[in-house]
Amino acid sequence: MPCVTLCAVSSTDRDDGGAQEGGAPSPDALLPALDAEQLGVLRRVGREWGRVAGDPQAWRRALPVDPDLGRYPPASEIRPVRFGRFVPVATVGGQPPAVETAGEDTRTSRLGRVGSGVRRVLLGAPLRSTAIAHERMRKLVALPVLSADALSSVAYGPEAMLAVLVLAGTAGLRYSVPIAVTITFLMLAVGVSYRQTIRAYPHGGGSYIVATANLGRLPGLAAAAGLMTDYILTVAVSIASGMAAVTSAIPSLQRDIVPIGLAVIAVLLAGNLRGVRQAGALFAAPTYGFVIAVLVLVAVGLYDAGGRGFHPTATPRLTATEGVSVLLVLRAFASGSTAMTGIEAISNAVPVFQPTEWRNARTTLTWMVGLLIVLFAGTVALVHFDGIVPNPQETVLSQLAHRAFGSGVGYVFTQAATAAILLLAANTAYNDFPRVLYLLARDLQAPRIFLRLGDRLAFSNGIVLLSVAAAAIYAAFGGKTAPLIPLYAVGVFLAFTLSQTGMVVHWWRLRDRHWRKSLTFNAVGALLSAIVLITAAITKFTQGAWFAALIVGLFILVATRIRHHYDLVAEALALHPHAVEIPSRTITPPRSREGATPAGAPVPSPALRAPSGTGADAEGEETPEEIHPLLIVPIAALDLAGMRALAYAASLRQPVLALHISPSAFEAERFREYWNQWGDHLPLKIVLSPYRAIVAPLVNYIESLHRQRPDLTLTVILPEIVVRHRRHRLLHNRLAPRLRRALRPLPKIVVTTVPFHV
Repeated sequence: MPCVTLCAVSSTDRDDGGAQEGGAPSPDALLPALDAEQLGVLRRVGREWGRVAGDPQAWRRALPVDPDLGRYPPASEIRPVRFGRFVPVATVGGQPPAVETAGEDTRTSRLGRVGSGVRRVLLGAPLRSTAIAHERMRKLVALPVLSADALSSVAYGPEAMLAVLVLAGTAGLRYSVPIAVTITFLMLAVGVSYRQTIRAYPHGGGSYIVATANLGRLPGLAAAAGLMTDYILTVAVSIASGMAAVTSAIPSLQRDIVPIGLAVIAVLLAGNLRGVRQAGALFAAPTYGFVIAVLVLVAVGLYDAGGRGFHPTATPRLTATEGVSVLLVLRAFASGSTAMTGIEAISNAVPVFQPTEWRNARTTLTWMVGLLIVLFAGTVALVHFDGIVPNPQETVLSQLAHRAFGSGVGYVFTQAATAAILLLAANTAYNDFPRVLYLLARDLQAPRIFLRLGDRLAFSNGIVLLSVAAAAIYAAFGGKTAPLIPLYAVGVFLAFTLSQTGMVVHWWRLRDRHWRKSLTFNAVGALLSAIVLITAAITKFTQGAWFAALIVGLFILVATRIRHHYDLVAEALALHPHAVEIPSRTITPPRSREGATPAGAPVPSPALRAPSGTGADAEGEETPEEIHPLLIVPIAALDLAGMRALAYAASLRQPVLALHISPSAFEAERFREYWNQWGDHLPLKIVLSPYRAIVAPLVNYIESLHRQRPDLTLTVILPEIVVRHRRHRLLHNRLAPRLRRALRPLPKIVVTTVPFHV
């Protein structure tokens, strides 16, 4: 379970401010900084504004509201509940909504109401005004939660190796022990390498972050492609292996593995879209159950083997379909190495540990690698001593359990524990895959829709994409594990190789204390991972590795094109002296009207300021004189689009309030400095949102202004990017429709946009 930091969101919050995980840079990186040239242009534009905008204090006196509505509570004041994921966070207006659902559905069509009802039944009611609790785990809880993917691979890694060796008959099986010893050494080397990664990246260092920081953008994209391929196949392989464990115990279900597996993926999809995250102790049970089952199985099997002097049982007579060759041995090595999948999970999630985080993470990683080696080596040893060979009707682990326990309780427990941990391993991918997409979108290398949190505070778009891709692959391969393994190895070891190579560069640049030892460990891990990667790519190329390589190449191409588009948009939005729109005539703000409340003045009671009635009565103005407007301009950056929206708002000669949502105090000070460089011509309110959400604070602030002056007509003026090609629309957020849906229940609020064409 990866770390999830506090993040205020609302029922309509499908914004750019998702949770930021360990290893990601400051949230300030989401908002662009201005260079010296841009600042010079901004000052020149400000001087032009000064000639037409009049006295800035006059604009402040014209405000009919007090813009200072308070602040969000800092993270130190948030007290997560013990077993819940959501905790109350007061809004910026001071209202204390606990974890609550959105108001009545505003859809009027029958089809819309039916769709809304179905969504509520399946996914639950949308959550609003909440925070995601930052969960800290003890080592005994973090071990099973973060090790499920790696430890569960014992259920299919040894069998994948044997399935290749058996092609050479009995002669091929003799190589199982030497290959297993080599894989065990590889596990140890890579585990030690990731201990160095944790030391270098104490806030979390996944393959994408490490490769990008030390090797560059393209290697980082390749690592991300490998990770995402790994996560998709983790779901498909885990479900396929879990179904194999079930059908080994209940053979009658063999013909239905595809529909049952797809149904399991659908359940995982619905559960993750609901935002379900069980407490760590509940997630720990299946992993510990599997570890206990396999350890007991190994102990019983070795005891029986010791009773006969550790003499191997003769294997059944096998017909060789090909001879023993270097290529065959390398293929078996590459297949067996898939037992290492998920070994980097702990280095990704360092911040979820209790302090001292990096030290506890390194200890837990050592435990995980130790358990993985014991389980893997013990399973291969039992296969060797008991003469087990792969059987399409029954898994190797099931055969070993039958030998040790018969068909009694021990066998049933082993198969149930195996199915449970494989399902848990599949669910682990639902945490990590959307996170990688979030990091890519944050770096402008994936559509920004993957930054959004859904109704239930999960990265819904990434979850849906993962489910669709995994279901398609699972169905295409008939729910069988063996054909999926060749695709698996390429992505896994591509990420390993680039991550460890990036660490070599990191230590070479840093050269701190013990850097040579750390560099050596990571260099060995990188070399061994590269050997497995090359081996898998060559030996399994025709069996499906070509498809994984093709996916990686296409992913890099698409991500590069997406980044190119965002760079073009950024260039088009950059300030130019002759491109910024400035009001063409002298503009002055209106004088405070009778009944209006200047900024800083006491706010009259609702009985004195509100029109009678609500709903239609509250919107019953029939003449222009009855409308008292306030223009609100949400502005993220002082670029051409933002300046055009400000110019449009000021040209209407009505009270204007610029609103900036800042993710940190540093960014707030930076934006305030930019605003002062421009000339501070219009009133500005900066709302500090330490939970990195954008839409929720914006909605809450507007709602608070509405409660302060319900007699005002609030007009929200949004700068909007309008792209030339339809295919680029998915790359840009549609803020205006989301705001309209959020503010629709409130009367006298207008949302309009100022388009900027690129």
